[in-house]
Amino acid sequence: MKIISIANQKGGCGKTTTAINLAAALSINKKRVLLLDLDPQAHASLGLNVDGQDTIYNVISKLTPRKLKIGDVIKRVENSFDIIPSNVLVGTLEQELADEIGRELKLSKAMEPLSQEYDYLLIDCPPSLGILTVNALRLSDEVIMPVETSRFSMQGVDHLSEVINLIKERLNHEVRSRILITMFDSRLRHSFAMLATIKARYKEILLDTIIHTNVKLKESAVMGQTVSLYDKYCRGAKDYYTLAKELIFEEISISERGSLVSDIPYARGSYIASEISDNQERLLEEETVLASPSESKALETAASAQTGHPFSSKMQQLVKEETKDFCLTKFTFKALGAKSVYVTGSFNDWSLEDQCRMRETSGGQWEVNISLKSGLHKYQFIVDGVWKEDPNNIRKERNTFGDINSLIEVNADG
Repeated sequence: MKIISIANQKGGCGKTTTAINLAAALSINKKRVLLLDLDPQAHASLGLNVDGQDTIYNVISKLTPRKLKIGDVIKRVENSFDIIPSNVLVGTLEQELADEIGRELKLSKAMEPLSQEYDYLLIDCPPSLGILTVNALRLSDEVIMPVETSRFSMQGVDHLSEVINLIKERLNHEVRSRILITMFDSRLRHSFAMLATIKARYKEILLDTIIHTNVKLKESAVMGQTVSLYDKYCRGAKDYYTLAKELIFEEISISERGSLVSDIPYARGSYIASEISDNQERLLEEETVLASPSESKALETAASAQTGHPFSSKMQQLVKEETKDFCLTKFTFKALGAKSVYVTGSFNDWSLEDQCRMRETSGGQWEVNISLKSGLHKYQFIVDGVWKEDPNNIRKERNTFGDINSLIEVNADG
C-alpha cells in the first residue's frame, strides 16, 4: 500500500481539495483508495457529505467511551474509494498523546490491519505541525505539499521540510517530498512569474501536473461530491486525473513500462502483447480494440510472436471491420527542455493516457501517432502540466475555459 500525506501548514492552498479529488481520480483508474481525514476541521468529510460520528479518534484514544476497531470507522464514498472521516474530537488527540511513549507511532499501529486492503492511503493532514502531522509523516512514503503561486505557500513548504528532516534524523524514517502547484490562474502574469520561481527553487521535487483554478472544484465541494462525479469534463477533473496518472506511472517499474506496447497505441483498451492468450483473444472479441490497420497488423505480429499463433480469421475480420474508419494521425510539438508532453482532446474525453504521451526525438521535437476516427476533433498539448494550443495549426476555436482548442479533421479514406 502506497501511503501519501497531503500537507501544508498554510490554509487555503487546496490541500483538502487535492486529497478528495486525487483519491477519486485514483479510484477511477481502478485503484483501491482510502482517504484518512486527519484534520479536526473535517473539511474532507464535510466535502463528501460523510457523517463524522465515528473517526480515527475512536480507534486511537484511550479516553473515548466508544472504542472501535479501524474497520468500524471506514465509510464508502464511491466505487473503490473509502474514507475514514474526522470531527472536532480528533484535535484532542494532540493533547492526549503529548505524554504517551511512542506517540509518533500511534497512527502507524492503528492502520496496520489495512496494509493489504488498499493500493493507496491518502492522509489529509491538519494545517499545523503538531503530533497528528508527525504521525502522518511517520506513516507515509511520500508527502505532497500543495502550493499556490504565492510567497506564503512557499514558506509553508520550508517549515514542513524542516519537520520532514527531523523525522528522518530522530525517527529514522525517510519521506519523499513532492510539490504540487494548485490554484494556478493562467490569466495572470504573476502566476507565471511565481511558477518560474517555484520551478527554480524546487525543481527536483516538483510534480509535472498543475492544478488550475476552476470554479467546478468549489461547486462540487458545496454539493458534497468529488469533481469527477460532479462534472467529469471540467478542467479540475482533468487536472486531478492527470495527477493520478502521473503517480501511477511512477509506480510502474521500468521493465513494466517497456511492456506497455508504447509503439502500438489504442483508442480503447490497453492490452499488453506478452499477455495475449486464447482467453485474451476471446476478451478482445468482446472488448473491441480500435486501432489503425497498420497497428492491427503490428498487434497481430506481436501476438503471434508471443503465443506461437496468429489471430483467428474471425478475430482478423473483426479488427478489420472495427478499424476501417480509423486513421493513424501524427501529432508533433516543439518544446525545448520540456520534461513531459502529452496530446489530449475530444477523441479521448480529454484524459491523459499512456498512448497520448509524446516521445522526444531531437532538437526539442516531440511526436506521437494516435488512431483517430473519421471526423472533426478538438485537441491541446500539455507541456509540463501547462495546456497549449498547436502553434502550427490555423484551425482553432475558443473553449469555455477561455483558452484555445486546436481543430483537426480526419478522413480515413485519405
